[in-house]
Amino acid sequence: MASAVLPSGPQCAAAAVAAAPPGLRLRLLLLLLSAAALIPTGDGQNLFTKDVTVIEGEVATISCQVNKSDDSVIQLLNPNRQTIYFRDFRPLKDSRFQLLNFSSSELKVSLTNVSISDEGRYFCQLYTDPPQESYTTITVLVPPRNLMIDIQKDTAVEGEEIEVNCTAMASKPATTIRWFKGNKELKGKSEVEEWSDMYTVTSQLMLKVHKEDDGVPVICQVEHPAVTGNLQTQRYLEVQYKPQVHIQMTYPLQGLTREGDALELTCEAIGKPQPVMVTWVRVDDEMPQHAVLSGPNLFINNLNKTDNGTYRCEASNIVGKAHSDYMLYVYDTTATTEPAVHDSRAGEEGAIRAVDHAVIGGVVAVVVFAMLCLLIILGRYFARHKAPTSLWLQRPLSHHSSPAAVRSDQKQRLQKWKGRDAAERRRRTPGTASH
Repeated sequence: MASAVLPSGPQCAAAAVAAAPPGLRLRLLLLLLSAAALIPTGDGQNLFTKDVTVIEGEVATISCQVNKSDDSVIQLLNPNRQTIYFRDFRPLKDSRFQLLNFSSSELKVSLTNVSISDEGRYFCQLYTDPPQESYTTITVLVPPRNLMIDIQKDTAVEGEEIEVNCTAMASKPATTIRWFKGNKELKGKSEVEEWSDMYTVTSQLMLKVHKEDDGVPVICQVEHPAVTGNLQTQRYLEVQYKPQVHIQMTYPLQGLTREGDALELTCEAIGKPQPVMVTWVRVDDEMPQHAVLSGPNLFINNLNKTDNGTYRCEASNIVGKAHSDYMLYVYDTTATTEPAVHDSRAGEEGAIRAVDHAVIGGVVAVVVFAMLCLLIILGRYFARHKAPTSLWLQRPLSHHSSPAAVRSDQKQRLQKWKGRDAAERRRRTPGTASH
């Protein structure tokens, strides 16, 4: 019905209101007044303003501007329709509102120390015939008041999965939370809770820790339009891990262990917590009687071949235990070559033992010697049992001999060879008289 009245002019509108039923008459009148306030005057005046976004506690500036002003009155009203400024007069008793500029074409007002309660629509009115009205919306941004990070366990064990939570409280709009472990970004799961136009965000991160993570910071960082720079909090990981064991030869310096020399090994074990006990054992054998144990050090004086074997250093803490092995090979006093492999090997359940190159060389030499002996025996056998017969039978008299002469010569040679072969067999047979 309003759309039918407005285009018909004031007289038609008044007639329509008068002809309406009593219950509808008041509604039509209010509708006509509201529509008339939005219609610009015939003089071409135009009232406009802009929306304002401000951070809580800062200053918001509201500006009511007029194009082609004719000195009509401008006033500013708050969301409750209370007049803040009428021309340059402030009837509202709120000292936070201050007049910045007043003229026939602009009314500019500042609002200091903005709070969330100041958010809403502010109306600019221009007293023309009919009056004009425009509104600006003040949006207040509230940064998170508290940023807290919480780790499920203060101390974790390597390989364990722990839960880390970060909470950003009472922000507007809701905060975005990002996770970092050192310089590496991780992905968490966020939940948003709204209460009285404010938002509390909680992000959960599930993290599997390793020994390399000990002392590394876990960082919770927020992104919010009211926050400039980096707003973050962090906690340092504390990870316990089993020992790492390494054997160091401190004597002899050249690394060559010969008969009569002394050997000193030092076991280096680190872990969290630090291992309190380090022990030495000899794998698959008893420790030599002349070996001296002093904490992490093993000392063997006057080395001999019976000291050869694998010596193991073991360390443990509340997380677990580990060991490292050293394979000792004692060389002759005349040895001058440093062993190719004479270092320790670490492992959790077993160690990889070093193999000395001298042993490999000895095995290779034995194999080569056996092959040479076999070749000599085979050569002598073929030379004795095959080579003479073939040579006597196949060797021609000369290239000028006739075929009959060749066959006669071969027959004579064969008979001669058979006679020699029979004599040789009789000689080798026990109890047979030689001729």
